[in-house]
Amino acid sequence: MEPVRLPDEAAFRAFQAECEAEEGWLSRYNRDDLSVWVQPPARGDSTVHRVKGRIYMPRVLAETVYDVLHDTKYRKKWDLNVIETHEIACLAQNADVGYYSWKCPKPLKNRDVVTLRSWCVLDKSYIILNFSVKHPKYPPRKDFVRAVSLQTGYLVQPSGPDSCSLTYLAQVDPRGSLPKWVVNKASEYLAPKVMKKVYKACLKYPVWKQDHNVDMKPWLYPAQNQLPTMALSELSIQHASSLENIDESGLTEAKDEPGDNSGSEN
Repeated sequence: MEPVRLPDEAAFRAFQAECEAEEGWLSRYNRDDLSVWVQPPARGDSTVHRVKGRIYMPRVLAETVYDVLHDTKYRKKWDLNVIETHEIACLAQNADVGYYSWKCPKPLKNRDVVTLRSWCVLDKSYIILNFSVKHPKYPPRKDFVRAVSLQTGYLVQPSGPDSCSLTYLAQVDPRGSLPKWVVNKASEYLAPKVMKKVYKACLKYPVWKQDHNVDMKPWLYPAQNQLPTMALSELSIQHASSLENIDESGLTEAKDEPGDNSGSEN
């Protein structure tokens, strides 16, 4: 069983550097202060591509975006594609383990994931990272395909007195042989749509938060955390090779329904 380690400062800084890098990325979308790039999979790897998106957010503070990305109660308000999301246990002052399931474009099966999430503030940059782990009480379920986050994260940076940028970088193995339209849709349609939703959610968050435990922010104030604690030794790295692989390559795209058009991950 491969041991789990929390990211250190060097890991957070390396992630920030990847978010800011331009070399090796292919542009897939560039419009209205929103850009999406993809990085081709490594040789011999047909599924694990990387997607990076960046959106500039006028009239939104970087701290607000950081709060929105942490606040699972608010996510249920704005993310129509979420099926279930909750924190499971606290691992450290800046780390927890959680569960997230989401709707996939029909006729694909819905996905879920168990991840270790960690966060920090470096200089004026806010960073959240996650990767998949095995939790003894959250094995794969028959009604979902268990996806694997190799590394997914967010970088939020101020860009002015009342504006910021959000960069999203994901390397996720969705498990299964997927049709080409899924990959194209994720990078050229779903990623921009999801990031626009996040922006709208950030604009509305301060008003919403006023009526929902305005001072409760355990990601900023660890003493507020009411989760049970858990030892890192109880978790192990989730490798895609240990999960069932399904073949969805022959499926054709179905017409979208409200709230049923996301390939986003936690």
